[in-house]
Amino acid sequence: MVAQEYTVDLNKPLVFQVGHLGEAYEQWVHQPIISREGPRFFQSDFWEFLTRTVWWAVPVIWLPVVCWFISLSVRMGHTAPEIALMVITGIFVWTLMEYCLHRFLFHIKTKSYWGNTIHYLLHGCHHKHPMDRLRLVFPPAAAAILCIPFWNLLKLAATPSTTPALFGGGLLGYVMYDCTHYYLHHGHPSSDAPKNLKKYHMNHHFRVQNMGFGITSAFWDRVFGTFPPKDGKKM
Repeated sequence: MVAQEYTVDLNKPLVFQVGHLGEAYEQWVHQPIISREGPRFFQSDFWEFLTRTVWWAVPVIWLPVVCWFISLSVRMGHTAPEIALMVITGIFVWTLMEYCLHRFLFHIKTKSYWGNTIHYLLHGCHHKHPMDRLRLVFPPAAAAILCIPFWNLLKLAATPSTTPALFGGGLLGYVMYDCTHYYLHHGHPSSDAPKNLKKYHMNHHFRVQNMGFGITSAFWDRVFGTFPPKDGKKM
């Protein structure tokens, strides 16, 4: 059977099926299925459990970690204004990471079996099932893995006393990102700013999927020229 003829059975665990789509995977994964009930990923109940995360787990798990890292810089003698500046800088750095991860990693084009499989687990599942409530935020284990290169990057660029607060700010930026992302899919904003942000993100999912990579803002899309055109056409 050639890759283009492969049909995914939505009634069976999906993860080890999508790799067989080959070059057809890119088209398949960007044809969303709108349902609040997500598909089954794995036959194993254990692995299936690890793929599901309630949104409130993100602040509950990570905000105490944010506070602990910031407190390390406080104990090293930094003043409140210095801490505030470091935290804001960390958040700003995170927004750039958020953009780069979404654009260059989450939207990488794949066609090999394992490339498709890994991409589906990483981000493809979210585009295929954008309203799946339990697969909208990062599982804690995945977020912890991403923390390692972020911490090491900051250690290279900052001093030992400023690195913890910068890292805490970046981690706070991540918490804001994941909670915002969940709200954009399932919240019902009443004021203009969140309404516009929700519209912007839904445009990325359903109209111009190769642009509009910012989640918490469109700032970096404007900087790097990936702000979607007003007519909604793909570039």
